[in-house]
Amino acid sequence: MSKLVSDTAMLMAAGLGKRMRPLTATMPTPMVRVAGKPLIDRALARVEDAGIEKAVVNVHYLAESIEAHVGPRKAPAVTFSDERELLLETGGGMVKAKGAGLLPDPFFACNADSIWLDGPRNAFADLSAAWDPDRMDALLLVVTHARARNFDGTGDFYMDGA
Repeated sequence: MSKLVSDTAMLMAAGLGKRMRPLTATMPTPMVRVAGKPLIDRALARVEDAGIEKAVVNVHYLAESIEAHVGPRKAPAVTFSDERELLLETGGGMVKAKGAGLLPDPFFACNADSIWLDGPRNAFADLSAAWDPDRMDALLLVVTHARARNFDGTGDFYMDGA
C-alpha cells in the first residue's frame, strides 16, 4: 500500500438530513441504511481499508445515535467534534476540529453519507499520491459524471426502486 499523507480523516456527519426526509425524520443521514448497512459504516470501512488510524466525526442533528453507533469502534479510533450548539457547515466544522487539536496537517475529509467504489487503488492512496504541499492548500478527489451512479448531472443524487 502507498504511504498516506495523513493518519487522520474527518467524516462530515453533522448535517440536518433535510434532503433525505422522510428517511431522516428520526435518524441522521449517516445512519440511513443502504443494503442493510449504515452509510457511516461504509465510509469508516473505506477509511479503515486505507490504513487510516484515526477518524474525527462531527455531530449535530440526532448526534447521540451516531455517537452510540460508532463510538465503540476500535478501528479507526473515533473522536467526536460536537457541534450540537451551533451547526457550523463543512468549513466551520473543520475549523472547529482543527482548533481543538483533533486534526493534523494535512488530513483527509469526506462525507459520512457517501458511497464510492475505489479504482485500482484506494481513493485515499490516490489523493496521497497527488498531494503536493508546496503547491496546494487543498486537494479534491472527484469522479466524472459518466462514472457517477444514480446522478443525472444536476442537483442531488436519486434513489431507484431496486
